[in-house]
Amino acid sequence: MSNEFDMPIDEFRKYGHELIDWVADYLENVKEKPVLAQVKPGDIKNKLPLNPPENAEPMSEVINDLNEIIMPGMTHWNHPGFNAYFNSSGSGPGILAELISGAFNINGMLWKSCPSATELEEVVLGWLRQMIGLPEEFWGIIYEGGSASTMHAIAAARENVSNVMIRQKGMAGRNDLGRLRIYLSEHAHNSADKGALAVGVGLEGIKKIPANDRFEMVPGELEKAILHDRQNGWIPFCVVATVGTTSTTSIDPVDEIADICERENIWLHVDAAHAGTAAIVPEYRYILNGCERADSIVLNPHKWMFVPIDLSTFYTRKPEVLKRAFSLVPEYLKTGEDSNVTNYMDYGITLGRRFRSLKLWFVIRYFGVNGIIERLREHMRLAKMFENFIDESEYFEKLAPVPLSTVCFRAVFEEEFDDSLNEWNKTLMDNINATGKVFISHTVLNNKFTIRYVISGIRTEEKNVTDFCKLLQKEYQKIKEAVKI
Repeated sequence: MSNEFDMPIDEFRKYGHELIDWVADYLENVKEKPVLAQVKPGDIKNKLPLNPPENAEPMSEVINDLNEIIMPGMTHWNHPGFNAYFNSSGSGPGILAELISGAFNINGMLWKSCPSATELEEVVLGWLRQMIGLPEEFWGIIYEGGSASTMHAIAAARENVSNVMIRQKGMAGRNDLGRLRIYLSEHAHNSADKGALAVGVGLEGIKKIPANDRFEMVPGELEKAILHDRQNGWIPFCVVATVGTTSTTSIDPVDEIADICERENIWLHVDAAHAGTAAIVPEYRYILNGCERADSIVLNPHKWMFVPIDLSTFYTRKPEVLKRAFSLVPEYLKTGEDSNVTNYMDYGITLGRRFRSLKLWFVIRYFGVNGIIERLREHMRLAKMFENFIDESEYFEKLAPVPLSTVCFRAVFEEEFDDSLNEWNKTLMDNINATGKVFISHTVLNNKFTIRYVISGIRTEEKNVTDFCKLLQKEYQKIKEAVKI
């Protein structure tokens, strides 16, 4: 029997079927849409009413506005030409899992509040841990994103500092507490900076360690920085190493960094948010060398494992420290099973926890480990193909090594026009994005405007790469002719 206050079941069934068909048509035809939204600021909200509807509106009108108002402002992350940032493409099984998760609408704060959510999370994180080759001692939890995972790692690192009693006394107004110092590569993701800010370290407590010409942290510089800080009253408490930096996917020498952290008794966190899943592929397992010695590590299946956003997996060898940093249990949340089960609310800021593990479970089961390996391996092959195109072209140059599937490059012209190269490369990128066929992004390396071409979407095929090569040459020639070089 339907609840008179909810959508009638017959109507839900009708529009549910319609929207599943809508999603199927969308995924089938997304390649025909402009990948980057072709709108100006305000175009979407100016078509929407300022006030909420006083009375119920037909679902058919909602779907119509979805098509007519929302769709034009969509940048299509599921598009095969989405090659910007790190692509979070959602696969069919992951999308279906989102539907089921929404239907359950559970809160997995306690084991008792939803035993299946807790125990599936434990099992599926065990699967993923095995897939990337981490030792069994690593305990896992799912957070909403890599930034949240890294923030929790930094909070645990702070809690791990001996004899400072930050949980009890806090950090403010204390004369008995030295300044805390965290160390990051100059190419680390700014989520580490934000995490440091969130736990009270402050910008002055963040020290950036120089990188080499491959954009990897230099361990010797890290060691010197720690020694200098100890001599000047700082408390070194955390190092964030990166496996797959945001700009270039460079891989910090984790083994050497781990040597330093073990010697200095400093928490080592590894940010492998994008690149970590590549370790599922046997010949790329090496990228996590040394990570078995880290205190914590993050990787995001929503970046390169075809799981719809948001799902970040965090592993640590010291879950008791993480729990000590966050666990507060009011009377109304105490249960008779607490001593025998995992209550994930004890290991983080949020009390409300979605059933995220369901979509990771669907994706792993549907594709299988070998299916995921096959897809990741193909992305690596396509990246090598594009890298070869850049290396063999007289019009472009590669600006960073390509350890995985991100290629950093720029267009080049005659030497006397070098001063304008940054401007022309930005124009080249903007012109390509304006075609709607491809979406690419940029970074700056050694003061050079650098175009990033990332292959990590489940719908990107060889034809998309060859088409991009042709488009790149075409738009390059247009700029060359316009400036009459």
